[in-house]
Amino acid sequence: MNRLVILTGAGMSSESGIRTFRESGGLWEEYDVAEVASPMGWWKDRKLVLRFYNERRRQLEQCGPNAGHTALAALEKHFDVHIITQNIDNLHERAGSAKTLHLHGELTKARSTADPSMIYDIGYNDIKEGDLCEKGSQLRPHIVWFGEAVPMMDEAIRITATADIFVVIGSSLNVYPAAGLIHYVPESASLWLIDPNEVEIPVGRKVSVIKKKASEGVTILTEMLLKRYEIKG
Repeated sequence: MNRLVILTGAGMSSESGIRTFRESGGLWEEYDVAEVASPMGWWKDRKLVLRFYNERRRQLEQCGPNAGHTALAALEKHFDVHIITQNIDNLHERAGSAKTLHLHGELTKARSTADPSMIYDIGYNDIKEGDLCEKGSQLRPHIVWFGEAVPMMDEAIRITATADIFVVIGSSLNVYPAAGLIHYVPESASLWLIDPNEVEIPVGRKVSVIKKKASEGVTILTEMLLKRYEIKG
């Protein structure tokens, strides 16, 4: 079974109503990234940071997977699918994808400020000041903030290096180190991009581009992959 590795970005979830950060009208127009997505912001104004992610969590509870998420999960019938996502939502899992790696953390989890290995599933509940881990340290969002290491990057590279097919969906490929994964795709693998916007792939190789939003784009991708690999749907 061919290994299909998919890197998803904000454009994957925008059709589900998840507000993006960088697009016009996005969250960075309302919030200073340094205030809500950095260790410095956390120590400066913990209440603001907790409120920001509590709001994101409540929004996520009201959203559901879109047709693109569902179609990716359905591809597991035909391929060994591994999803690497830059998104902090849980929509891939809710759609049924079995193997999802979160590069930038998970909104429905909290972790200890004293011990990063102490991670807690909190669902859609708020994190409040005074919510402590067993070591007595304040819980924080389980999110990789700007300036922090990306713990899952090595695993993402390992998965990418085994791809027979590599697909980028809804990512600007401007955020590193995630954007650097493209350089670990084997030369023998086919490379695909699904995005309605112009995205520059920083590699000198052939890329099959589907210039559509995620939902429509994954449907088209599925048809093309089944045809290429002579798989009956």
